[in-house]
Amino acid sequence: MTYPLAPKLSYRLAWLSGLVNLSIVALRFLERSAGPVVELLIRLTLAQGFFVSGVLKAAQWDNALYLAAHEYPVSWLNPVSAAWLGVLIELLGSVLLAAGLATRFAALALAALALVIQFSYQTLDTHLFWAALLLWFVVHGAGTLSLDRLLARGLARTAVPFAGVVLRLFADATHWLAPLYSLLLRWWLALAVLAAIADVAIAISNGGEMDLAALLPVTSAAVFASPLTLVGAALLALGCATRLAALQLMLAVSTVRMLGPGVEADPYWFMVLALMVLWGPGLVSLDALVERALRRRFPRLAGQPAFALDSVPRVVIVGAGFGGLTCAAALTSARVAVTVIDRHNYHLFQPLLYQVATSGLSPGDIATPVRGLFREHFNVRVLFGEVNGVDSVRQEVLMDGQRIAYDYLVLATGAAHSYFGRDDWAPHAPGLKRVEDATEVRRRLLTAFEQAEVTDDPAEQASLLTFLIVGGGPTGVELAGAIAELAKFGMEKDFRRFDPAAARVILVQSGPRLLPTFAEDLSLRTRQALERLGVEVLLDSRVESIDDRGVIVNGRPIAARTVLWAAGVVASPAAKWLGAEADPAGRVKVGPDLSVHGLPNVFAIGDTALANAWNGTPVPGLAPAAKQGGHHVARVIRARVEGRPAPAAFQYQHLGSLATIGRKAAVADFGFVKLHGGPAWWLWGAVHLGFLVGLRNRISVMLDWFWAYLTYRSGTRLITGGAGSQKTGQRCAVTALQRQGAA
Repeated sequence: MTYPLAPKLSYRLAWLSGLVNLSIVALRFLERSAGPVVELLIRLTLAQGFFVSGVLKAAQWDNALYLAAHEYPVSWLNPVSAAWLGVLIELLGSVLLAAGLATRFAALALAALALVIQFSYQTLDTHLFWAALLLWFVVHGAGTLSLDRLLARGLARTAVPFAGVVLRLFADATHWLAPLYSLLLRWWLALAVLAAIADVAIAISNGGEMDLAALLPVTSAAVFASPLTLVGAALLALGCATRLAALQLMLAVSTVRMLGPGVEADPYWFMVLALMVLWGPGLVSLDALVERALRRRFPRLAGQPAFALDSVPRVVIVGAGFGGLTCAAALTSARVAVTVIDRHNYHLFQPLLYQVATSGLSPGDIATPVRGLFREHFNVRVLFGEVNGVDSVRQEVLMDGQRIAYDYLVLATGAAHSYFGRDDWAPHAPGLKRVEDATEVRRRLLTAFEQAEVTDDPAEQASLLTFLIVGGGPTGVELAGAIAELAKFGMEKDFRRFDPAAARVILVQSGPRLLPTFAEDLSLRTRQALERLGVEVLLDSRVESIDDRGVIVNGRPIAARTVLWAAGVVASPAAKWLGAEADPAGRVKVGPDLSVHGLPNVFAIGDTALANAWNGTPVPGLAPAAKQGGHHVARVIRARVEGRPAPAAFQYQHLGSLATIGRKAAVADFGFVKLHGGPAWWLWGAVHLGFLVGLRNRISVMLDWFWAYLTYRSGTRLITGGAGSQKTGQRCAVTALQRQGAA
């Protein structure tokens, strides 16, 4: 198999391939997001005009008969039949067009009516644009926001006679006629601008006038025609930089509109040009020729392999967290074969797990399937499985009894809960690292309230309504604030035998202040904000025992049926797999390029690595740090594969620390700038939305937050699982802890 470019030339032109690919992705996103909305607005605008006309004619029937008889008579119909047919087309056709039902037939009838009005009654640019836009719907059909699209899949598989045949004919008509119609539409618009300029020139020279109004929208084009718009019209006719040319003409129309009253047809110029911007010039254009040439030069733009995967270096990335995904994404345009391995088939946004645990969000809002993220990248494959070892001599990853060979290995395996040698506490105090952890915490929280409604024992009820969180870092602070708000504002009318606001929320911190990595004044403000919510903050307090009855803190027993762990983490057993040096938390010690000492082709990033790359201090276990590490490792691998000098040593750029405390308070520490209260809360929300993977997740979370903020209502207060699933989860947690302890 041969390839159009030599490897070195391919590397040099990689930026061009990336730029073209980014442009294609952006245009595809614009077409899929804005296209259906614009198309719907055009249908509604056209339908409104015809519907109003039909209603007026039906209300003034004598006038409708007069028009049919004298203004635009139909030779093969008597006036009464013609009037009935015209009103029926306007009323029924407009309703069908607006709904997107039988759109092609409705648009064809309305287009014929518009042409009759244009050539038999009154010559106006508006009528020409009606016909042009309606014929566009005849050729293309309705868009996504229509009944036709909603019903098409079902109709194709029903017993309705000829339904499948008709739908296939429509698809074939669009395939063959759409390029031709796009070409005619471009020429039509370009000729209108050219004729308008020529008309103006003739009028200046000898006072003559060209009458092209019956076929071209010359009258409206003359309002904004100029030498500059002539350039845009020429590009439009050639199909060269079509979208930019259409935007330039839209700008010309809008400029004239702002400076003066404009003409009635101006909005329709916008509509037709918007179709050009969104859907492009069609296949019969210079743009299409250029795109085909680029696809031949860069096969991956057409979804074809740009190189043979069996002859390139193999990069295996273990872990689909922030670091692993960032590294994989940065290698999608490199001449390597990437394999991403994870024991889950989704990427989880862990910073918002506490909101799943406290019924603020559903798991699907903060998790995204990994395969979908790399659907368009042929050199990335995703494997679902659990890694249990690495053979660094044979350069193989051990996964569920299989061996995955690698040339470069990136370990981004994250971390798990650390109970500081007291793994027997795990069943009684779950932490938050997985979706299963969050749903189990939610089950315990909501079950405690439900059982408190049932019990007749005041002491039992008090213990059920006592929630204790161990650990005063960001996770503990956010959990405490969310539970306090859930009790005080989210359930105020749900129970009859007790007041949920009377629930105790206790936050235990072993150190002298909360959020020890933040500035001291922000720690104090955090404590004050939690106390205003009713949270009891215990500082310099040591947890001595945890069981099913409660907790012993500094020798004092606290009857709490729900205990949550947010006190510490331990790295995955990656160091054991490699036989590498690790710190007490199990993090692999890495060099300046994030490679493992003694294994230059093995890298560790994120919570897996101990890198002293933050001004000589260890890099924190934050999402930005993991992403920066993943990006740096990808640069190192690309430099080695392409034979370029290695990049400079990794240096972590701290972007700040954030923690939220309830619905309108947060703290943000950027070193030189410190925020608290409302501004920090808005910033916290914006940053977390930005870090979410996937547009659907961002929109879903934003809507959930907005609804909860206005109504104090959470939409995911579901108790799922049970004792059996709880015990299974506990066994899994203990097994994982035992593995980590052995590491």
